[in-house]
Amino acid sequence: MFLNCHSYHSLRYGTISIKELVKQAVRFNIKTLALTDINTITGIYDFYKLCQDHNIKPIVGVEIRLQDELYYICLARNQKSIAEVNRLLTAYNCEGIEIPKANPDFTDTFVIYPLENIPEKLADHEFIGIRQNQLNLLIKPELKQFIHKMVILHPVTFTTPEEYELHKILRAIDHNTLISKLTEADYCKDNEMFTDKKELLAQFYHQSQIIENTKYIVNSCHFDFDFSTPKNKKHFTDSKENDSKLLKKLAYQGLSKRYSEDNLQAKARMDKELGVIDQLNFCAYFLITWDIIQYSNRMGFMHIGRGSGANSIVSYCIGITDICPLELDLYFERFLNLNRKTPPDFDIDWSWQTRDIILEYIFDKYGKDHVAFCGTNVEFKYRSIFREIGKVFGLPKDELDTLATKPIQEHDNNSVSRQVHYYGKLLEKFPNQRSMHSCGILISEEPITNYSALEMPPKGFPIVQFDMYTAEEIGLEKFDILSQRGLGTIDDTVKLIKEKRGIDIDIRDTSLSKDEARCNEFLSSGKTIGCFYIESPAMRGLLRRLKCDNYKVLVAASSIIRPGVAQSGMMREYIFRHNHPTKFEYFHEVFEKELGETYGIMVYQEDVIKIAFHFGGLSAPDGDVLRRAMSGKGRSLSALQRVKDNFFESCKKLGHPEQLSMEVYRQIESFAGYSFCKAHSASYAVESYQSLYLKVYYPIEFMVSAINNGGGFYRTEVYIHEARMSGATIHNPCVNLSQYQTTVYGSDVYLGLMHIERLETRLARLIPEEKAQNGDYTSLENFIRRIPIGIETLQILIFIGAFRFTGKQKHELLIESRFLLGNNKIAFRHPTLLDEPQKDYQLPSIVRNPFEDAFDEIEILGFPVSFSPFDLLQTRYRGSVMAKDLIGFHKKQIKMLAYLISRKHVPTKKGTMYFGTWIDAEGEYFDTAHFPNCLEEYPFQGGGCYLLLGTVEVEVDFHFPTVTIHKMSKMPFIPDPRYSMDKEKSLEAQGNLHEDISMTWRKPYPQEHEIGLPRNKMTE
Repeated sequence: MFLNCHSYHSLRYGTISIKELVKQAVRFNIKTLALTDINTITGIYDFYKLCQDHNIKPIVGVEIRLQDELYYICLARNQKSIAEVNRLLTAYNCEGIEIPKANPDFTDTFVIYPLENIPEKLADHEFIGIRQNQLNLLIKPELKQFIHKMVILHPVTFTTPEEYELHKILRAIDHNTLISKLTEADYCKDNEMFTDKKELLAQFYHQSQIIENTKYIVNSCHFDFDFSTPKNKKHFTDSKENDSKLLKKLAYQGLSKRYSEDNLQAKARMDKELGVIDQLNFCAYFLITWDIIQYSNRMGFMHIGRGSGANSIVSYCIGITDICPLELDLYFERFLNLNRKTPPDFDIDWSWQTRDIILEYIFDKYGKDHVAFCGTNVEFKYRSIFREIGKVFGLPKDELDTLATKPIQEHDNNSVSRQVHYYGKLLEKFPNQRSMHSCGILISEEPITNYSALEMPPKGFPIVQFDMYTAEEIGLEKFDILSQRGLGTIDDTVKLIKEKRGIDIDIRDTSLSKDEARCNEFLSSGKTIGCFYIESPAMRGLLRRLKCDNYKVLVAASSIIRPGVAQSGMMREYIFRHNHPTKFEYFHEVFEKELGETYGIMVYQEDVIKIAFHFGGLSAPDGDVLRRAMSGKGRSLSALQRVKDNFFESCKKLGHPEQLSMEVYRQIESFAGYSFCKAHSASYAVESYQSLYLKVYYPIEFMVSAINNGGGFYRTEVYIHEARMSGATIHNPCVNLSQYQTTVYGSDVYLGLMHIERLETRLARLIPEEKAQNGDYTSLENFIRRIPIGIETLQILIFIGAFRFTGKQKHELLIESRFLLGNNKIAFRHPTLLDEPQKDYQLPSIVRNPFEDAFDEIEILGFPVSFSPFDLLQTRYRGSVMAKDLIGFHKKQIKMLAYLISRKHVPTKKGTMYFGTWIDAEGEYFDTAHFPNCLEEYPFQGGGCYLLLGTVEVEVDFHFPTVTIHKMSKMPFIPDPRYSMDKEKSLEAQGNLHEDISMTWRKPYPQEHEIGLPRNKMTE
C-alpha cells in the first residue's frame, strides 16, 4: 500500500537511505514496497536487490515534480515502463522539452495524480491518489465521480520526528532560505512515515473500491531485472564471429611489427589471450577501444593506454597500450581470466586539449541514444554541512566561517551550534547533487534510456543517474576516457621543436627515451621538474634515494610513491633493501621466488595476489575479490572477510604456523588498499621517460610547453625559473612578440598574455590575432586604433612593459594613454587607408629606480621577471652554504638563505609538520623538514625568502640531503620604490608572492617500529 516512498536520492528532500527504507519495511512487515524518488531512478537497482534479499516485492517508479509542484507519480508495470519514464525525463533534462502536467504519453506505466492535479480525462492506466486525511473531501460531487479511479496514497519521506526536522533543513538548503521562512508548500506533511498497514487500510474501510484499485496496481507491477546479462554494445562488426576474425587479424598484424618472427613466446601468449577474449565475448570491447585509438591516431593525437589493460599482449599489438607485457612479466590473468564475467577495464589518457574531441567522436560514432557518462553522487562534505545548516539557522558570515574552517572543539557551545552539529551528523554521507564521473563512458547495446534517465551537467555531455558501481552491477562496464596535462606538454613540445627547429621527433617510439643514458643521469639526481609524475618533491627525493637509473626501478618508484603506502612500511624498507641488497633475508621462500625483483616486498597489486596464491593457496575467484578490494572497486566487506577466512583456512591446510600466516596477511592487508597495478606504473614510467627525454635535450621548448599546459605540481613561476636555469632569457609580455600563450624564439622566451591576470581572455587572444592579420603595432596610438581597450587595462599593459618596443619610458606612455583615452573611453576605430600622424609630445626624462619594474611584475604577474627575489632583499647575505654543497655537511648546523617554492603538510601524532622545497641564490633546489615544536615558534609566513638555520641530515649512502630546520625568519624586501612617499604601501608587495601548499587531511601514519616489515626470515 506504500506506493510513494522517497529515499535520500530525492535530493534535498528525502531523508532515508535505500538500506534503511527496506529495513523499515521489514520492521512493519510490509511485503510490497514502491520506490518513487523525485525525478530520478538513481536508487532503483540497489532497492530491487535489497527487496529481493528480504522477500519484499519491489515496485519501482519516479515522482515527477517541477518547481516543487507534484505533477504525478509513475509506477513501472515492467522493464519497458521504466524506459518510458526515463525518456520523458531525458527529453526535459537534455533537450528542454516540457513535461506535460497531465496525460504523459505512456502505455506501460501507471500514473497516479494528487488531488491537486486531477486532469480533465483519465486514461485506463491513470489513477488519482488520495491520502487518509483527504477522505472527508469525497462528499464533494466533483470528487465523488472519481472514486472508481482512486488509490491509497501514503507517501513516505522520513522515519522519525528528528528526520522530519532534517527534511525541513534540506528543503531550506534547497531553497537557499532560512528554515523559519519556509511555507507549508515547501515541505512534506508531518505524517509521511511508515505506519501499520492494517491501521492504514482501516482508514479506507468504507472505500473498498479504493483498496481494490490499490491492490490491482500492486499486483500488476512486475519489475524483473536481469543483472547477469552484459548490457554493453555486443558487436563492433555485425556479429560475434566477424568480431573475432577482425581482432585476430589486427592482433597478428601488430605482432609482426612489435616482435621478431621467431618470438615463439609472444605467439603463444597471443593465441592464449585471443582464446580467452573470444570465450568471454569481449572482442567487441577490444575493437571499440581500438577504433577510438585509430581515430585518435588519424587526428594526430597522443594517447597513453594504461591500467591493467597493459597486461595484455593483444592490447599492445593493436596499439591500445605501449607496454610490452613480456618485458615486465605482466600476466594476463590480472586483466582477464575465465573466472571474470565483467568486461575488461581500459584506462586511456589524452591531452586535456583533445579529450573533448575524442568524446564527441564516441558520441557521434556509437549514437547519442547509446552513449553516456557515468554519474556520481556528490555527498554533503564535513565543512560544507556546517556552513549550509548554519545558513539555514541564520548565523552571520563570521560564525559560518568558524563552523566551516575550525575544529569542532573551537566552535561556540550555544544552542544553535549544538543543533548545527546534531543535524550535521545526520546529514553525513547524504547525496547533495549528481555530477559527472571524471572519465567513465558507457556504450550500451540497447538505448541507454532503457536503464536510466539522462541529465545534462554544465560540461555538455549527458550522464546516467547512477554511479559506476551500479553501472557495473547491472551489466554496463565503463570505458575510461581520461585527460591529463602531461600529455599536452609532451605533444606541444614535439610540435614546438618541429616549428622552431625543424626537427621531427617520434616521441611515441619508446625506445628513443626509455633507459636513455643522459635521461637516467637526470633521473638518478632528481632533475625532473616539469616531467609527468616524477616532479613532486617527494618523488624527486625518492629517485635520489634509489639512485634510480633505469626503467624497471622507475616502474617500482611510480608504485611505492602512492599515498598511504607508509602504512605497510614498504617504501622505507624498499629503499633500504635497494641500497643494501645483502643486509636482509627474504621473509619466506615464497617471497624470494615470487618477489625477487622487488626484494621480497609487495610493491604491486600483482605481488599481493601472487603471495595470496602461492603462499596462502587462495583460489582465482578469491584473488579477484582481493584485486577488486585493492583497486577500490569492491564494496562488499563481507566478501573480503570471506577471503580472509579462506586464506587462514588454506594456510592451515598447507601447514603454515598461525603466527607466520598472521604476519603474511598483515602485510597483504596493510598494503592491499594502497597498491598500484604494475602495468599502470609501467605506463606512467614510459610517459615520465618521454617527458624527461624532451626536458634533457630540448629543455627550453619543454618548459615553455609545460607553462602553456598549466604546469603540474608547481606554479608557473617555478617552470619559468627552470627555463631560465636551462639557458633561456625570460621576457615580459610584449604586444608584438608575445602570443596568448608563452612562446620562444631561439633562447628568448616571451611570456604569454594569458599570464596577465587582470587582462580579459578575449583581449589576450585578440591582440596577437590582430597583429598576425595586420602586422606589428607601430606605436601606442596605432595599438589603440586597432584594439578596443579601456584605460585601466591599457595601463596594466604599460606597467608590465608590453610597449617597450616604442623605446619610451613607462611614465611617457602613461601620459600618452591619458591623451588618447581620456575619461576611460574606448577610442577604437576601424583601420583607415590614411592614418593621421600622431602628435609628438616632448616630456621630461625621469630617472627610474630599476627595481620598479620588478615590483610592477610582482603586482601584475605574481612574481618578478627582471630580477630574482634575492635581488629585492634588504640584505646582501646569501647564506653560508649553497644547495650543491649540502652533502658535505652531514650532521652539521648550517645557515642558508632561500626562496620558498612549496611546502607539504604532514600530520603526525605530535602535531603538524611540513616538508619544504626551496631554491638558493644560485637557483638550485633543496629540501627541508619542519617539526611541530619548531613550527610553533617559527611558522611559515607565506611566499618569499627566508633565513634558515638547521642541521643537515644525509640519508642512505649520503646522496640525499635534507635540512632539519631549528629556526627560520622571513627576510624583508626593500621598500617598494613606486610608493616611496607611503611607508605602509611600500611594504605590501611581498604579500603578492606565492607558494605551493599541499594540505593533507589524513590520520598520522604509524611510526616505523609499529609498521616495519621484518628483515629476517620467519621460520615455520
